[in-house]
Order: sequence, then C-alpha cells, then structure tokens
Amino acid sequence: MSIKKLPTLTFNTGEYVVYPTHGVGKVADITKQNIAGSELEMLVVNFDKDKMTLRIPTTKLQHVGLRKISDEKTMNEAFATLQGKPKIKKLMWSRRAQEYENKINSGNPVAIAEVVRDLHRTDNLAEQSYSERQIYEQAINRLASEVSIFSDCSIEEANQKLLDVLAK
Repeated sequence: MSIKKLPTLTFNTGEYVVYPTHGVGKVADITKQNIAGSELEMLVVNFDKDKMTLRIPTTKLQHVGLRKISDEKTMNEAFATLQGKPKIKKLMWSRRAQEYENKINSGNPVAIAEVVRDLHRTDNLAEQSYSERQIYEQAINRLASEVSIFSDCSIEEANQKLLDVLAK
C-alpha cells in the first residue's frame, strides 16, 4: 500500500479563500506563533461578514478543507446545477435539513447550488417553513459570497445573478 502525498497549498496575504464551514474569508497574515513550547506557522483568515478571525496551522490546511476560490469550470457547473430541475426527496424534513446543512458545510459550490435549487420558491415564499427559509438563505448567501469574489462584483449583484439563473 502506497501513501499518497497531497499537494501542499500555498496562500498569499490578501488572497480570498473558502473555509468550508464559514464561507469566504481573506488571508490577513501568515505568522509564526509559539504554542505550548513549539513554534507553529499560522494562516490568519478574516471573515468580515461574521466579524471573525481564524488562525489555522499551515500543517492543517489540507485537513480543514481550506481552498482557493473556485475556478471557472466549477462555477459553470454550479450555475448549470441551479438551472436544473429541483430534486425533492420524500424524506422527513429533519433528514433533508441535515443533508442540506452537510452540503452547505462541505464548501463545494456545486453542492451548495443543489441546496439553493431545491429550496428556491418562485411564486409563493409563504409555503416555506421557517427552518427551510433559514437553510435557503444560508446556502444562497454562501454561494453569492463566492460568486461575488469570482465575478469581481458586490454581494448584491452576485445574489441577483443567482436569482436570474434560478428564474430561467
């Protein structure tokens, strides 16, 4: 059995990155910190929307799933997913909600687009339950934040792009 060597990720200060469970953040700094007697190199990521800062040891970047903003191929796949037909499973809501949360927290734009597509309601938003609406908002906001960085536009413009794609 051979051990697969994962490619090492390199991030630069000022670069936007995606942390799967928190969304898009900006690399503020790469510093060395002394913790429990050993020196660790840390990547400092700021999430302005949540007013949160994460310090991630550079040796754990692969493990936590930190990644660069998606490429054009992945974004096109996410937009194609949004245009697809919603797939509503006949599971209990609690199971579906758990699946949706897992997809959102995966950080994968295509999986998040599936959640947005499946929970999007065009004509009557009143038919959505509160928890359904919350998950939908979380998914569309997470996707819009990545689309805004990818397309170099504001969050509002990215949100409108997503809604335009869903309306087709």
